[in-house]
Amino acid sequence: KKCTKSPLSKKVHHASTPKKNTGSPKNGKAFSTPRRRNLSGKGELTKQGEGEADDGDRWHDIDEEDVEPPQPKFRPERDVGPQLNRTSNYTPLDLFQLFFSKKVIETLVRNTNIYGKKKHQGDKKGWVPVTAADMYSFLSLVLYMGIVPLKAMTDYWKGSELFSLPFPASIMPRIRFTAILGSLHMNDPAVEAANDKKRGTSEYDRLCKIKPLYEQILERMVATKGKIALKQYIRNKPTKWGFKLFVLADSECGYTLNFYVYAGKESEPSGKGSSYDTVMRLLKIPFLGKGYKLYVDNFYTSPRLFSDLLQKSVFACGTLRSNVAGYPKKIKNDIPDRAPRGTIRWIRKGKVLFVKWSDTREVTMCTTLHKAYSNDMAKRNTKGADGQWQVKQVPIPGCIKDYNKYMGGVDLSDALIGYYNVLQKTTKWYKKFFYHFVDIATVNAFIIHKEMCKLQKQPELKQKQFREQLILSLADIGSSPNHRATAGRRACVLCKMKSPIYCRTCLKTLCLTTTRNCFSEWHSSNGICV
Repeated sequence: KKCTKSPLSKKVHHASTPKKNTGSPKNGKAFSTPRRRNLSGKGELTKQGEGEADDGDRWHDIDEEDVEPPQPKFRPERDVGPQLNRTSNYTPLDLFQLFFSKKVIETLVRNTNIYGKKKHQGDKKGWVPVTAADMYSFLSLVLYMGIVPLKAMTDYWKGSELFSLPFPASIMPRIRFTAILGSLHMNDPAVEAANDKKRGTSEYDRLCKIKPLYEQILERMVATKGKIALKQYIRNKPTKWGFKLFVLADSECGYTLNFYVYAGKESEPSGKGSSYDTVMRLLKIPFLGKGYKLYVDNFYTSPRLFSDLLQKSVFACGTLRSNVAGYPKKIKNDIPDRAPRGTIRWIRKGKVLFVKWSDTREVTMCTTLHKAYSNDMAKRNTKGADGQWQVKQVPIPGCIKDYNKYMGGVDLSDALIGYYNVLQKTTKWYKKFFYHFVDIATVNAFIIHKEMCKLQKQPELKQKQFREQLILSLADIGSSPNHRATAGRRACVLCKMKSPIYCRTCLKTLCLTTTRNCFSEWHSSNGICV
């Protein structure tokens, strides 16, 4: 599925739970050539002699039979799916609080107050302490800004007819919102100050500012979901602060299970490269179990990585660069120039299979879970000798067919986040991560909602409806209706008379007086029960 890219990052590899492969002939279907992904990094260059074949070795043709490796048996450590009571009903707020728990809110409140008090020391009015209720109200407005995007933050509180948005002002005054945002902190300022003194040393922690929230939310993600798959986010270039975000997620629904903020080479001690270490780090999940299949693009594929993953009972497949260590070199019977579409060459080195396929361009694959060819066919438009285009069936390796299948849905999580992401312009890198944490928590909550509805055979909400209910619920926690700020008198949508009353469900200003009841009339005319 095509989607909007994440503000922080872009997905580049993916995995799935295994499905049985019979290897029987398939009807011809249209499969695309694996698209080029994330060519920004340099691969691990081949060392002298490493991966080179003996003089007798050669690429094999499609007619030469390959032995299919034993297929992985899927043995997860625990049941897949939501780790919740499947007979209970959960509101959007209940599911959001699985990730933004009371502990997370307490951490934000405590550290924001410490920093706010210090920042506003000496001010005439000083710092007004933030409460947990304030933080819930703040979060409701952050999410509201995701579904009602405006160019400038101050526009949400404007009273002009062009904007006329009563909800933000009814939840929190603009000055209070900007004060909380300006002092928002995820870590104790004293801890940050101590860490700053270590700058330039090996003890300096570049992620200190986000560490408590990072760890607490991550802990909740791992505790909530069991259906695993792997993908990864990375920008073509690092952010201006030098950070990259790598994510472990579900291949079918996009649930984010694990993520890792890459802060620089000093955090990669193995010497096998950042891509190798990142994959291994993301797979360190205690309940991962055995038999998972991992699909990666050519920035991360290497025979060494695939061999080591196989030792952990993780099977892998991905596109491959020809300059990666372990790639077969100087092999006879290579694919000739201008070979017909569907031409296949393969060679097996132990449990690692290398496959070449000629399509609109030559594609090279590396896999530990496929055989070279399983009688699959793909439809291609080819030009005949008479110059006429015609549909033709051409052979396609099973590894390329599966790669297209699983990598094709790799942007699902980005799509769910991108539709209503809460990211606001900020000069502070740690606040950008805060916004992204809110997005991930909201999308994870929405995904669990959908899966619970499927299990209980209940109708599910659309993501926008889910977010709207969550926003109102967070606002309700933040303050009671009797203590909310008013948005001023605005024009009733029905009679155009000025009124201070609005419907919190429909977000419409309506009259309700002894002589007029536009509130009831408008809802009745729109078929809404109140």
